[in-house]
Amino acid sequence: MQVSIGGAPAGPDLLAEVEDRLGCECICGYGMTESSPTLTRSLDKPGEPPARARRATTGLPILGVDVRVLGDGDEEVPWDGVTTGEVCARSNHVMTGYWNRPAETAEALRGGWLRTGDVAVVDPDGYLTIVDRKKDVIVSGGENISSVQVEKCLAAHPAVREVAVVGMPHQRWGEVPRAWVELHPGAEVTEAELIGWVRDRLAHFKAPHEVVFVDALPVGGTGEVLKHELRRRDPPPRQEAPSGRRRAGGAPRR
Repeated sequence: MQVSIGGAPAGPDLLAEVEDRLGCECICGYGMTESSPTLTRSLDKPGEPPARARRATTGLPILGVDVRVLGDGDEEVPWDGVTTGEVCARSNHVMTGYWNRPAETAEALRGGWLRTGDVAVVDPDGYLTIVDRKKDVIVSGGENISSVQVEKCLAAHPAVREVAVVGMPHQRWGEVPRAWVELHPGAEVTEAELIGWVRDRLAHFKAPHEVVFVDALPVGGTGEVLKHELRRRDPPPRQEAPSGRRRAGGAPRR
């Protein structure tokens, strides 16, 4: 049996948990409505040993699809697993355009490529890995911060059930990360502990400047977190208990 994860980038830890709990192979898939919908799948290459790290990537283009990661000048980025660009696709199942929206169609299909709005890297074997949406990249003091990378780091904390990271305005740096966190039932953790968790694992400038604990994150019909709602939502007033610890549900421990 094989199951597939889609809708948002999945890390190796999540993929491993799915495989261990369900006793089956798990792969990741990627696509969008405009591509009807699949573009890639993270299958192991024939003749090579299975690798969870590879199956946790965004994958390789499926048959009949040409996917490239292009830089700002429409040049293909090197396959170094580091250089980022926008995922662009061509196929006979890519849309011909948006209904009665010629300007948006021209932008989305500029140069004959479907511009997905997703930012990715390509490893030396050609596997793509989505690192963020272009609109979700946080630019802090001239440095680009992948919200997805910070989310994966926070999600690895045992107390965190779900997390979303968005940029918040900052007078000095332009914007900095703010994390909205939903905890597992009965779990507790402090804001400082979560910030320290990220600082121990990523560059310090990528760590959230603020952690907001919530009962639940806003999600759409497909289960994806609605980050645009979080960007315009003011965090609740801070009412920390003396210990500063938070239980699931966002209530301070009394």
